[in-house]
Amino acid sequence: MPTMSKLIITVAPTGSLPTKKMNPHVPITPEEIIETGVRCERLGASIIHVHARNPMDETPSTDFAIFEEIYNGLKARTNLIIQISTGGRAGTDYEQRNERLKLGPEMASLTTGSVNFPNSVYANSPDLIESLAADMKRLNIKPEMEIFDVSMINNALALVKNNLVDPPLHFDFVLGLKGALPATIENLVHLKNSIPPDATWTVAGIGPAQLTMAAHAILMGGHVRVGLEDKIFFQKGDPASTERLVERVSELTKMLGRPVATPDEARALLNLYRNIRWETFA
Repeated sequence: MPTMSKLIITVAPTGSLPTKKMNPHVPITPEEIIETGVRCERLGASIIHVHARNPMDETPSTDFAIFEEIYNGLKARTNLIIQISTGGRAGTDYEQRNERLKLGPEMASLTTGSVNFPNSVYANSPDLIESLAADMKRLNIKPEMEIFDVSMINNALALVKNNLVDPPLHFDFVLGLKGALPATIENLVHLKNSIPPDATWTVAGIGPAQLTMAAHAILMGGHVRVGLEDKIFFQKGDPASTERLVERVSELTKMLGRPVATPDEARALLNLYRNIRWETFA
């Protein structure tokens, strides 16, 4: 395999949909999410993608206090890059999705278009996208461009052209979700070939596609997202945990000869220099 950068593993442990009834390992409370982050860092993760839930009924939450508790706990107990979700399942208003950025995370997700989910429309208007992008730039937060179809790449590049986002960009290709792009190698290659050469990218394979897409990304020089947000079964009839999914990808990339990046190595790869602990490179 040609020389490549180390592999960045992102964990998405919670999301907006999985419940403990679906899988008892889904972390719901802030403490459960923090503990999952601690364990996943030990297994090789360097980024954690954070959603908040209402601990009482497990519904998606926009409550700033819940995000704050999760953020502060992860900051205190891990060196993970914290990536706050600005997704709209919990609340679609700009104010609801913007407030959590005040925590000042190193990264935040930014979906650059609308997509049909199986039972709803994930709406992201041009004004909303541009407003969130401007907020992230002002607060020195690097956006991860969440890509559900090819047109969203064009929208992301338009943000650069309009000076709302600074390159180099980082993309997350979400493949295998019903209503969006299927998880095929052809689609992954096309997406990769559609982004600027200095951009970095990761892939989030949904459901059964998670392991297959991870293997392709490792071999293609991309990065990988795993977790119960995207896949709740390790294999048929066997409820997964985010820790097991991280461990599997760590073992796979080791077999393929590509080392896993530490959080500080991931910061260097993503041009996130403000929180790098340089002594870890000594």
